[in-house]
Amino acid sequence: MWQRIQTVFLGIVAAAMIATIFFPIWVYEPATANSHELYALHYTVKQNNVVNTQYFPYAITAVFAIAAATLAIISIGKYTNRLLQRKLGALNSLFMAGAVACAVYFANQLIRSHPTGGQYSIGLYLPVIAVVANFIANRFIAKDEKLVKDSDRLR
Repeated sequence: MWQRIQTVFLGIVAAAMIATIFFPIWVYEPATANSHELYALHYTVKQNNVVNTQYFPYAITAVFAIAAATLAIISIGKYTNRLLQRKLGALNSLFMAGAVACAVYFANQLIRSHPTGGQYSIGLYLPVIAVVANFIANRFIAKDEKLVKDSDRLR
């Protein structure tokens, strides 16, 4: 199973989507001791040693990320059924696009509400890496399926 290159790319998808939950998407740290951080699961504001965390609606990004990681892991296990693997890859692309869209939307909302803007962090780029890895995995799955069909035709 792991000797197939698409399995490695699906593993990268799962790892990147799980890591998305733990890394910040957007960070705003003004000159004062206050800070604002957006994660896939929550938005945290630290002001004067008081931490305020808000989960809804920001947790939608984490839900998409967890769903995408779960689908990638399930897809790894379905290596004998390449057609199902391609369908799961297409569905996974939708979940990852939802995670990226939510992350960008929430980050842009917060950028507009802070005058100096803040900066994007690695949590925004990990789902993009996962989307690219999923695309490459789907290409290798299709190539593998074509190879099997061509070899069946020759017999």
